[in-house]
Amino acid sequence: MPIHRRHILQGAAGLGAATVARPGEALAADPPRTMVIASPATPQGLDLEYDVSLGTVDASGALYDTLIAFKTVPDAASPGVLREDTGVHPELPGGLALEGRLAESWELSPDGTRVAFTMRQGVTSNWGNPLTAEDVKYSWDRRFHSKGNGAFMARMLGITDPAQVKVESPQVVSFNLPRPTPLLLKLHCNLSAPIFDAAKMKSVATSADPWAVEFVKNNSAGFGPYALGQLVRGQQAVFRARPDYYGPKPFFDTVVMREVPSSASRLSLLQGGAVDMAQFLSPREYMSMQSSPVATYDAVASSYALWLELNAKIKPFDNPKVRQAMNYLMPREQVIKTVYYDLANKQTACIPEGYPMADDSFYAYDENVETAKRLLTEAGFPDGFRTSISYDAGNPVQEPIALIYQTSLRRAGIDAVLDKLPAGVFYENVSRRQKPIIFYLDSPWTPDPGYSTALYFSSKSFVNYSNYENARVDELIQQGMLVVDDNRRKEIFTEVQKIIMAEAPWVFMVYPKYAIARKKNIAGLTYYTSNNLRFQDFRRV
Repeated sequence: MPIHRRHILQGAAGLGAATVARPGEALAADPPRTMVIASPATPQGLDLEYDVSLGTVDASGALYDTLIAFKTVPDAASPGVLREDTGVHPELPGGLALEGRLAESWELSPDGTRVAFTMRQGVTSNWGNPLTAEDVKYSWDRRFHSKGNGAFMARMLGITDPAQVKVESPQVVSFNLPRPTPLLLKLHCNLSAPIFDAAKMKSVATSADPWAVEFVKNNSAGFGPYALGQLVRGQQAVFRARPDYYGPKPFFDTVVMREVPSSASRLSLLQGGAVDMAQFLSPREYMSMQSSPVATYDAVASSYALWLELNAKIKPFDNPKVRQAMNYLMPREQVIKTVYYDLANKQTACIPEGYPMADDSFYAYDENVETAKRLLTEAGFPDGFRTSISYDAGNPVQEPIALIYQTSLRRAGIDAVLDKLPAGVFYENVSRRQKPIIFYLDSPWTPDPGYSTALYFSSKSFVNYSNYENARVDELIQQGMLVVDDNRRKEIFTEVQKIIMAEAPWVFMVYPKYAIARKKNIAGLTYYTSNNLRFQDFRRV
């Protein structure tokens, strides 16, 4: 997902819909082949093109497949957990550790301008239609013509004309670009690049809805391991394993996602044995499970980051020295210990930890009040200044962090008024870019330094909410997006990171871990950079 991943965690608290069970309420035991998940919300839609509401990403990972995927490796810090291998592998084609999904093979041109995918034989959709190259062509035509996330994906890939995606034969489709891009394979691993059943989509399209948007809100037309059994918004979504799926048969025949808005209620249902998983608990609630005889949790390093946008078009944050001072006044260790209970790591780079070419050597912002005072004096604010910090009332960690930071800022004479925004208007305020300081949580779903920095620091990016502008950074990012040699790319994006960290458009705070609470007899978590569950990964042991 290129833009809106923050809805997943930011919206995980305070959702006001009916639950299907009260805390502690006894429910009939589910069959061993049924997995029940307590989630803050059911999917509001089933089309990542236009809907990234809570639950939609999990549904998409079950209903659809991509052409290719990153191979998985054991998570070094979490026994029993796998994660995508997103590293650089010079010995492999394209420098990536990939495996086929809907594509059984692919050929990449040396200059990075063309890739041809050969479809896997014997694959059918949940409507029984066979997979062909036309399905891939249709899916990207739909993205190109959309005004949603797919349009962003097409631009990042360099598709300026639908004719660049060409059906070479019934089973072969090619992507032909005018310029090289290191994203030519990576973007096809992105959860936002699913392949639709073109025959079904075209059969339900209308002149008023040529891309079957209304149909996909409530149905699926994909080649994934599950089909939708039921969607009752505000109550539950049910997914059924497909007996005709081309890949390994999922352990769970049925997956039920039950809407339970209260995190305390989700935890209670898990502890009482009524559900198998509980999503998006607070850090304190995860800690409370350490002595549980029936449940546990996994917490792994993720692609998420939580930071403060410093609005460069609002004084005094147009001054890099002020922005640096704001960083030196952030007590990160205190936040990690008292708010996250160590379920977060210190944010030391402008790219997610673990992403290729992320460089933390330019981080210099450990808490230092005297350095902050010196920088403020040099910037012309020896006595500090007055500002405000805006945060999301619906997020359980932002208010305590804001209070800690407010107290810390006073040590340098900065008087920060806390601006508590209702969850329903928080993102509107982020996108308006009118607040001097505002919290932001996000994750670039494609593990690439160019994708990540272009998303947040290019002056032309919609999600550059700090209004940061640096002509040299823009130039370097543009260069790096046209270079396929990893050694040269590393040189370019090392310089990009050096400039960004020095100019500090954000208050760099933490990398929250991705956590999931589960019964002890549920295993199989695989961490994806899209921060979603794939039901097909799990089993009961």
